[in-house]
Amino acid sequence: MITMVEIRDGMLLAMDSIRNNKFRAGLTILGVLIGVASVIGMASMIAGLDKMVMNEIESMGSNVLYVTRFEPGTNFEHSSEEDRNRKPITIDAALAIQAGCPSVTAVAPQNYYAAQGGNVVRYKNNQANRPGVFGTMPGYVKVNNRNVGRGRFINDFDMERRAMVCVIGSDVAKALFPYEDPVSKGIRVNTQQFLVIGVMEEKAPFMGQSDNNFIILPYSTFEKMYPWEKELFLAVSAKSTRYMTQAIDEMTAVLRRLRGVAYNKPNDFAIWTQENLKEMVNNITQYIYIAMIVISSVGLLVGGVGVMNIMLVSVTERTREIGVRKAIGARRLNIMIQFLTEAMTLSGSGGVLGIFAGILLAFLAKLIFSMPFTVSILWMFIGFSVSVLVGLSAGLYPAYKAAKVDPIVSLRYE
Repeated sequence: MITMVEIRDGMLLAMDSIRNNKFRAGLTILGVLIGVASVIGMASMIAGLDKMVMNEIESMGSNVLYVTRFEPGTNFEHSSEEDRNRKPITIDAALAIQAGCPSVTAVAPQNYYAAQGGNVVRYKNNQANRPGVFGTMPGYVKVNNRNVGRGRFINDFDMERRAMVCVIGSDVAKALFPYEDPVSKGIRVNTQQFLVIGVMEEKAPFMGQSDNNFIILPYSTFEKMYPWEKELFLAVSAKSTRYMTQAIDEMTAVLRRLRGVAYNKPNDFAIWTQENLKEMVNNITQYIYIAMIVISSVGLLVGGVGVMNIMLVSVTERTREIGVRKAIGARRLNIMIQFLTEAMTLSGSGGVLGIFAGILLAFLAKLIFSMPFTVSILWMFIGFSVSVLVGLSAGLYPAYKAAKVDPIVSLRYE
């Protein structure tokens, strides 16, 4: 029967072995440490990234619907020629939804223009760093849950008269107007002059990337300037989450009629929600977790080989000690327990150090990528348990070999 005294003595012998062979034991522990640290660090970074993406999605509002040509994650290799040649989503779709869907309260088409080499935006001697330029409608702030920090947003009057006005992001405001109020100032966007009527409220960076470097134009003005830009991204806002299903039904009917889809044909467009985005993110996260397990397994395999190697060497070096223990009454089971405990202590030490290293990696990721600091107790437990299991598996053969040592032969061993 295994006693706690035997386990304690095995652990003390293991720590003594580590102290006597610091370099050799250190290299062995390093392999386990890397494996466990990669598990903890990567799991924490994935969880932090997942949380950050989910927060970003939820910040858009729970009653937002998106209209695109294709469903998210469409595999074009398995799509038919007819599907691949679907008509683009244009401003006509946005206007039809706005006019024909009572359950929709706001429509926000977004059509982007990028000049060759990047958009050039200037005010006097100051220049913005290649901001995005896009056209939209007054419903943009409601649909995207954004606020204007200074001035005002585009209104229906600006749309009707195709006004040469714009709303700028906070990064553009800082670059062009470091010491002035941007509102009511004239700026040059590529080759055209615009009047700044508002500055959007600054949005927190996402993964270290700013989302405040843009210029918003009334959609009618955008159409006048860039008539060749037809396809757009369309987001709409339902009255509330209770009206989501009704809004989808109304939008589907309007778009099928607008796009001339026959009654016996499937939709040639996609309407999706935040839940679809979340599902897509979760699917990606699952693949990342699989990759993480494969990568960390390599480190743990290296650590396991190191543990087995050091234990085999230890059996050879301590042949005489094993013989003495057997001569005074130790059984095979006692010898096996001793060496298995040593192996698990060795790998468990690497596991504990790996947990601290993993937490440090997660903290560094938080500082570098501005992501939430998330350390899972579950993954810490899994990492330590796997490290001990690696030690147990790697120590079985050396322990069995030690238990088989003939005490008569071992007492003569030098």
